Amino acid sequence: MYGDFMQINPELQKYLTENILPEYAENDSGHSAEHIEYVIRRSLDFARQFENADTNMVYAIAVYHDIAHHIDKKNHEKLSAQIFFEDEEMKRFFTDEQRVVIKEAIEDHRASLDGEPRSDYGKIISSADRSTDADEFLRRTHAYTLKHFPEISEAEIVDRAYKHTLDKYGKKGYAKHYVKDEEYERFREYINLLVQDREIFERKYREVNCF
Repeated sequence: MYGDFMQINPELQKYLTENILPEYAENDSGHSAEHIEYVIRRSLDFARQFENADTNMVYAIAVYHDIAHHIDKKNHEKLSAQIFFEDEEMKRFFTDEQRVVIKEAIEDHRASLDGEPRSDYGKIISSADRSTDADEFLRRTHAYTLKHFPEISEAEIVDRAYKHTLDKYGKKGYAKHYVKDEEYERFREYINLLVQDREIFERKYREVNCF
C-alpha cells in the first residue's frame, strides 16, 4: 500500500485502520481521513531520509496526529498525543521509550511550534503535514473557516484566508520544513507569487471554492 520497502506490522495497521481512522469522520474536511492518508504517504516517504527510522512508529504518529482536532482545534496536538499514549493497545506494538517518542512527535507536529521538534520523528510528521497542492490548501482553509467561523461574511472569509496563507507560507511564514521535499518547494514558490497580489489571491480563492 505504501511502497515495497515499507514494513508495517499488519496487526498494527489493522488496529489503526479499524479503530482510529474512522474517528476522523468527526473532523472537518481539511483534517479528514483523506488528509491522514496524505500525511501517512509523505511520512513514510520522508522516513527514507533518516537512518534507522522505525516505520511502524512513523505510521502510528501519522495516524494519530490530528485525531483530537474536532475536540479542541487549538490544543489538538496535545490531546491527540494524549489519546495515543492512553491507548493500551499501543503497548502491544511499542516499548515505553518508543511510546514517549511517538507522543512527543505528535505534540511537535504543528507548523506554529516554537523551536524544532524534539526528534527526527517530529521532523518527519511536521514536514509531512505541510500542504503541497495550492488548490487543496485553499479548500482546506475554506472548509475550516466555514466550520469554525460560520457567522463571518464572504469578504471576511477571504480576508482570513489571505492572512492565514501569508502568515503560514509567505516569505516570512511560520511553517517550517525539515526534509528534502521538492514538491513542497514548488508549492511554496507558487504561494509566494499568489500572495503578492491580494486581488489575484481572491480570484483564485473564489474560483477554487466556487463562491
